[in-house]
Amino acid sequence: MTQLSPSLGFIELVVHYAGRPVPALDHVSLSAAPAALTAVVGPNGSGKSTLIRALLRLAPITGGRIQIGDTPLSAYSARDFATRVAIVPQREEPTVAMQVEDFVALGRHAHRSAFGALTSRDTRAINVAIDQAGIADTRGRRTDQLSGGEWQRARIARALAQDAPVLVLDEPTSFLDIAHEMAIFELLDTLARDGRTVLLVSHQLNLVARFASHMVLLSHGRVAAFGSPESIMKGPLLEQVYDWPLVITRDPAVGAPSLLPLRGRTRNSTASSSSARARE
Repeated sequence: MTQLSPSLGFIELVVHYAGRPVPALDHVSLSAAPAALTAVVGPNGSGKSTLIRALLRLAPITGGRIQIGDTPLSAYSARDFATRVAIVPQREEPTVAMQVEDFVALGRHAHRSAFGALTSRDTRAINVAIDQAGIADTRGRRTDQLSGGEWQRARIARALAQDAPVLVLDEPTSFLDIAHEMAIFELLDTLARDGRTVLLVSHQLNLVARFASHMVLLSHGRVAAFGSPESIMKGPLLEQVYDWPLVITRDPAVGAPSLLPLRGRTRNSTASSSSARARE
């Protein structure tokens, strides 16, 4: 990016689905800054994906607001929004099979007129996105011929082709093997250092702790904690939020905090009792 991207802010956001007793998001405030990778983490049902649905205008916002820079989300048309924010949602099924290259080219739609042909700039953005996502060997195949991991990377490539200053991804490394998972995190880190605003929703706390500059921990639709990975990756805090015994160690490669889940309480208790009986 040649200039600093806008921030992405969720201010006192409330999302309350009809028929549910409590809000999915309850006055949640967080901000993703430019030139940084911000990660939202938390257990299942904590509200992480609802944040993305609200940004996509697919969830009922009953309080608060979302802003891109100083401009409220409501001020953007769908086309203008797509030139500012690229989103990789958690779940998406292809409706029509098409060649991978054509699928990635959909990311250029917001930059083109209704019937305009691809320009050299469009083609360059598509090629760069395909290379960045590591799917050059699939570009001639159809989307219904892709593995789960290849499909995930094709979706990331489509978002990259938008060349938007704000990039939002919900569990982008689902279905990916270790090498491609690391490659995506390395890519997001590079994009952030280049000046983009990157907001990532992820269950991969250890990788997030390696790469994120800022973490937001959600629990039951509220912000339980926010700050640097060092401040979030604390045993007592994470044990309480995730309701599971764990210890925090150090990543031997980079020194980042690393979470190690322990065996379950019931299983440990059973094993201890068995050992005690065996010694008697």
